[in-house]
Amino acid sequence: MAQRILLIDDDARLHELLASYLEQNGFSVTGAPDGPRGLAALSAGTFDAILLDVMMPGMDGIEVVRRVRAKSSIPILMLTARGEEADRVVGLEMGADDYIAKPFSPRELLARLRAVLRRGRAEAGGGERLVVGEIVIDVPGRVVTMAGKAAELTGIEFDILVALARRAGRVVPRDALLEEAGRSDVHVGERTVDVHISHLRQKLGDDPRSPKLIKTVRGVGYVLAKDVT
Repeated sequence: MAQRILLIDDDARLHELLASYLEQNGFSVTGAPDGPRGLAALSAGTFDAILLDVMMPGMDGIEVVRRVRAKSSIPILMLTARGEEADRVVGLEMGADDYIAKPFSPRELLARLRAVLRRGRAEAGGGERLVVGEIVIDVPGRVVTMAGKAAELTGIEFDILVALARRAGRVVPRDALLEEAGRSDVHVGERTVDVHISHLRQKLGDDPRSPKLIKTVRGVGYVLAKDVT
């Protein structure tokens, strides 16, 4: 069965080109020209991922991400003409899984879309379970609990936490953390890593002013503490 993609973009020509290319590569594409109609389509149907433009009239893509993330962990790949890292950070810190700047090649988009879909699926087989203090991570099921309570993480937050947990007690350099998490295809800077670490601390109940779980090694990176009292 073809994977279903929801494309939210006000550029009719781009929609036509992307829909044609993706459908040739085994996807089913549903289009929406703006944020409200995109959210309505998401509520009415079942999709495997969202391709989302940032710069749209009325409700922009950042607001769409915020509203989607309040209800769903569906993979989101943002499309935008903006090229500054600050704009990438805003989208990703709202919960988007990846970002690709216009203009882009359809082949690159296809590769990035397949990557977020792979990460969004629960891994078949295997039963890796990581336990670090009160943090329990069901890797195949992509479920995290902290002190017995579920922690709702975005896809990239989950992957970063797994990378830290697999090397608990050891420092993971900031510039290598996305690669350790299998996110080398996410083209963002070190500031974005800091943002995701900040969100992880909040969601795990780690005091950002004096963190005990995820500690900063200044000038190097981060370490997930093995033992926290």
